[in-house]
Amino acid sequence: MKVSTRGDYACRALLSLSLHREDGPTSVRDIAERTGLPQPYLEQILLALKGAGLVRSKRGVGGGYVLARDPEDIDLAQIVSAVDGPIQAGDFGQPHTDGACDHEGQCVLLAVWHDVGGRMKQLLEGYTLAHLGAVANGERAWPGEAAEPV
Repeated sequence: MKVSTRGDYACRALLSLSLHREDGPTSVRDIAERTGLPQPYLEQILLALKGAGLVRSKRGVGGGYVLARDPEDIDLAQIVSAVDGPIQAGDFGQPHTDGACDHEGQCVLLAVWHDVGGRMKQLLEGYTLAHLGAVANGERAWPGEAAEPV
C-alpha cells in the first residue's frame, strides 16, 4: 500500500487541528500556513473529512474546523480511509477458500495480499492523533524507536 499525497495531507491537517484544539475552530488558511499544505487542495480534503465525520465546521467570524471527536478516538486508518478509500495491498478481490482457483498460485497470493492489507490497516489503527501529538510534543518516542503504538 502506498499512502497517497491526499492521505498524507489529511493526516497532517488533522494532527494540526489536534495540536491546536484548545484554540477553537481553525481556518483553512491557518491550517495551510501551519502545515505548508496548498489551501485549495486542503479545502477539498477537509470537506471529505467532514463527510466522514472526522471534523466539524463552523461558519462566520471565528469559524473554521475542529475535530469531531477526541484525538484518542481518531486513528490514521480512519483518516486515510476517509480520503483514499479502503486500506488494502491491492485491488485483487477476496481470496478463494473453496479451492475454486482459476489459475495456478492465484488463491495463495490473493490470501497474502488480503493479509498484508489487514496488517497495514491494523498498524495504522495503532496510531491515534493523541499518540502522534504526544510524539510531536516530545512526550513519546518517535515511531520505530520504541515498542508498538498503544
